[in-house]
Amino acid sequence: MTEEYIIDTSIWVDLYEDRKGYNDEPLGDYAFKLLVKIKAKESAIVLTDFLIRELETLYSVAEINGMFKPFEKIIKKIIATEKQREEAKKIAKERGVPAGDALHAIVARDNDLILVTRDRHFRKLEDVAKHYKPEDLI
Repeated sequence: MTEEYIIDTSIWVDLYEDRKGYNDEPLGDYAFKLLVKIKAKESAIVLTDFLIRELETLYSVAEINGMFKPFEKIIKKIIATEKQREEAKKIAKERGVPAGDALHAIVARDNDLILVTRDRHFRKLEDVAKHYKPEDLI
C-alpha cells in the first residue's frame, strides 16, 4: 500500500517562507526534503478542505496553487465528514486545542495517514493520531 501523508499548515508555511527555527534550524529545508522524498517514492500528499482554507488566510489562491504545483500528480483531496467535524469540536473543547488541529488528527486517524506537523497542540492529540516533524521522516 502506498504511504499517504497529511502535511499540516505549519509545514507548508515553513516551505513557502523558508522559515528558520529558534536555533536557526532550517525548517524550510526540512519541509522541502520531506516533500521531495514523498514525491520520489510516489507516495500521496493528502489535502483537506480545512488545510486549504487555513492557507487562504495567509496566501493568495495563485500562491497556494504554486505551492502545490510540483506535487499535483501525487495530491489527493479529502473533505472531512460532518461526524469528523463534530468530534473535532468536542475534542478541541475538552483538550484546549484548535478545532482545526483536532480535525487534522481525526482525518489522519480515519484515513491511516502519516501526520506531519511541528505544531505543539498535536502533543495533546497523540492518542488520536501519532505525528512527526519533517526531520523525523527524512
